[in-house]
Amino acid sequence: MVAMGVPAAENREATEAWSGPLFETFVRYRDLVIDGLGAHGEAAMAAHPPPPGGRVVDLGCGFGDTTQHLASLVGEGGEAIGVDVSGPFIDAAREEAERAGATNVRFVVGDAQGMEFDQAFDYAFSRMGIMFAANPVQLLRNVRMALSPGGQLCAVVWRRKLDNPWVHRAEQVVDEYLEHPEETDEPTCGPGPFSMANADTLSEQLKIAGFEEITFQRCDLPLKIGRDLDHAVEFNMALGPAGEVLRLWEDRIDEIRPKIAADLRQALAEFEGPDGVFAPASTWIVGARAPGGADTVQ
Repeated sequence: MVAMGVPAAENREATEAWSGPLFETFVRYRDLVIDGLGAHGEAAMAAHPPPPGGRVVDLGCGFGDTTQHLASLVGEGGEAIGVDVSGPFIDAAREEAERAGATNVRFVVGDAQGMEFDQAFDYAFSRMGIMFAANPVQLLRNVRMALSPGGQLCAVVWRRKLDNPWVHRAEQVVDEYLEHPEETDEPTCGPGPFSMANADTLSEQLKIAGFEEITFQRCDLPLKIGRDLDHAVEFNMALGPAGEVLRLWEDRIDEIRPKIAADLRQALAEFEGPDGVFAPASTWIVGARAPGGADTVQ
């Protein structure tokens, strides 16, 4: 059993966003998100695989596709538990796991930054799920404390915006027209998807949280951002830093949306091919261990 916890006060706004408008947007673009990010997650699991028969926790599990994959890797002798702050994501994950007949998975609504884990895990995984915590050191420390001695952390986080030009160009286009609104009734997603892009900063945060054997492996794989150019423009205007600014302005900027879309179409045109729009995408595969274990010198 994993204790369910209310969101940390500083994460409540992000929880509201992930349970409302961002969940709805991810449902709309689910195929692009899961197919594109799935390859980066699989590369991470190949670099740092979970132990057969192990107990694993999937942080920020979203639709639970990664949790099901982890469950298949640990086998029937193990168990995978998906955790997410968003109730709607967890509801969807449970339904999909049930349809898939996955028997060694469970899902819990909770904020990994502060929730109490009443069991120890051999392995913790996160695909794009830890970057949105308001207090990353507290989150990482809480995860480290939930790991058994020598337990493994494996996480996928975005590298720099410059290494992800489809995101960077979209943000540059929107910045030509708009600033982040000073007042809005819409919740925001927290620190944002690139909060852990700096390896030096993240490495220091992991050390402060008590992790050892910290490694970073660059992963560059193309990401499908649209079935055609119009779809790619729509996707970029809905998600990412550019999408967040547009969402916060709501219908107050309807008159300039066509101009932004036209500029963005031009900015993304070089990525269009016969099979869709594929852009370079760059992530860090992060590995780290909790202290202790058989190999640790006392």
